[in-house]
Amino acid sequence: MRVDVEGVTVELAGARIVEDIALRADSGQVVGVVGPNGSGKSTLLRCTYRALRPAAGTVRLDGDDLHAMDARAGARRLAALPQESAAEFDFTAAEVVAMGRLPHQRGGTLLTGRASAADAALCAEALDRVGAAHLAGRGFRSLSGGEKQRVLIARALAQQPRVLVLDEPTNHLDIAHQLEVLSLVRRSGLTVLAALHDLNLAASHCDLLYVLDGGRVVASGPPRDVLRPRLLAEVFGVRAHRVTHPVTGAVQLLFDRIDQE
Repeated sequence: MRVDVEGVTVELAGARIVEDIALRADSGQVVGVVGPNGSGKSTLLRCTYRALRPAAGTVRLDGDDLHAMDARAGARRLAALPQESAAEFDFTAAEVVAMGRLPHQRGGTLLTGRASAADAALCAEALDRVGAAHLAGRGFRSLSGGEKQRVLIARALAQQPRVLVLDEPTNHLDIAHQLEVLSLVRRSGLTVLAALHDLNLAASHCDLLYVLDGGRVVASGPPRDVLRPRLLAEVFGVRAHRVTHPVTGAVQLLFDRIDQE
């Protein structure tokens, strides 16, 4: 499923946070959104999963206006993992993952015991795919930050969307689970839009990158073309040295401060 962000502008409390952003993710692509703190990454992504309505512009899924869909129809196409989960669920991990099946159900849910065996199997598979099957019976509030993150990713996978929006999906994860989760996302076949802070992870796992600065797209394209020292100095204020990963061939970056002698 293709995602088109067309001229999206967001204004909050009288301030323009993002302005006239155009972005495209073709079916099956992993597209990363990168930029310094306050550049508008999370605000842009909130528009793509309907947490915010843009002041101007449109988000389309295969040409259909996302904000014109009803909530259930939108949730069948797109799942999201926000940067911060405000709710602390008083449920087990398995029950949290089961919430991903709600857009596909009418009447019964796993929480009331009336959902299908197929739903239960999908949820168990999602937990297993993120390495969290052993957490199924644990209370969500008892989990560590990294464990919670894996359970929430499993919930998004159980939703069986065609588009996955991830805002800092590797937050709280150790390096092994960062690599596992992003590899899983790449293998999923879904169209993925992800905001990432770690430029090396973005370079290794994304087909395309969009660089935001001051609420605008300042560069876009394949990671090797985008992650240039001059741009990184201008946008992030760091000196970057490019190297090639010896196994994958992906561009990787070493950093130091610009004012460092």
